[in-house]
Amino acid sequence: MKQLFFLFLIGMLMVSGCGDGGTDPPPPTTLPRLSITNVTLFEGNTGLDFTFQVLLSQSSTDEVRVDYATDEVTAVAGTDYTTTQGTLVFSAGETQKNIVVPVLADTLRENDDQFKVTLSNPVNATINSAEGLGTIRNDDTFIDVGDDGYTTPESYPNYTLVWADEFNGSELDLDSWSYETGASGWGNNELQNYQEGNSNAFLTDGNLAIEAREETGGYTSARLITAGKKEFMFGRVDIRAKLPEGQGIWPALWMLGENFWDIGWPACGEIDIMELVGHEPNKVHGTLHWGPEGNTTSIQAGNSYTLPNGRFSDMFHVFSLVWEFDNVKIYIDDILYMEATPATVSPQNYPFNQPFFFIFNVAVGGNWPGSPDASTEFPQRMFVDYIRVFQ
Repeated sequence: MKQLFFLFLIGMLMVSGCGDGGTDPPPPTTLPRLSITNVTLFEGNTGLDFTFQVLLSQSSTDEVRVDYATDEVTAVAGTDYTTTQGTLVFSAGETQKNIVVPVLADTLRENDDQFKVTLSNPVNATINSAEGLGTIRNDDTFIDVGDDGYTTPESYPNYTLVWADEFNGSELDLDSWSYETGASGWGNNELQNYQEGNSNAFLTDGNLAIEAREETGGYTSARLITAGKKEFMFGRVDIRAKLPEGQGIWPALWMLGENFWDIGWPACGEIDIMELVGHEPNKVHGTLHWGPEGNTTSIQAGNSYTLPNGRFSDMFHVFSLVWEFDNVKIYIDDILYMEATPATVSPQNYPFNQPFFFIFNVAVGGNWPGSPDASTEFPQRMFVDYIRVFQ
């Protein structure tokens, strides 16, 4: 039996070697693969074209065809870009074609937007990557803030206007303001990283905008100070502002004693002309902080004011400080709701008879407001129409 099986195998091998002279069949033809690039550009103010490259992995002796069409992601067709569709035809030997999508410009401050170009129905090719993502980067600053709300006069009897910033230019006045930057928690376990430049603080429609943003890996915002540039002792301060809101959002218009750099906080004194915690969008707080040199916590006195109707994000309000020797008064729309004298601070040293500088910021998170949650919408912005100092 073993011999018969061996003879059978030899016969099968001989049969397989006969026929067409032993040549192997040709290998199957490999079709070229199509792919499309992504494009990221700033929007600009006059419109521009996004050019997507469609590439063949190798040249072909046959004509290659593929359909394409744009589709919305967050960008809106007809508003942010022009709907584009068609068929690309690669002649024999060609390996690159372009798809041009016109992007429509505006001057509005908005989030970055995206759309996609999708390849389909290939002929004489396969698709390796079917979607090209177009990212429209926003570089505009205009926001239609509106002007509704309370306002105060440009002069008062027996007072002289000694400094004002009306925020009417195109760039922040760096002769008056400086950026404080970093992500140190700022003594309150805050979550934001304060940025320099106009990514989070910019002028728009006659207002200063301080913008808190949710970024990959965290939050960004801005903190502006006048230390070493504009410092004042006594007088009337008017700050007209429209405030942000939302869980974990913490805007503030406040002051520190100029000797902060020498003796630290809270010994230098702190005047909070306005603070708001975003989960209470109809309530603001006016507060003073003080304490012995070397302390890391403060003694404080303050009061709050609740709007009878609406929220502080609905329209502008004026937050005022009327500051005299041995007396501090805090107002909202000319309504007095917080006052302090040396008796308020006793037996501690009264630190409010010295020059102070201003701080404007929007914090995110921290011990007081808590962290943002799923209900918090970003970006959130504080708009300041003016600050005026009279003495």
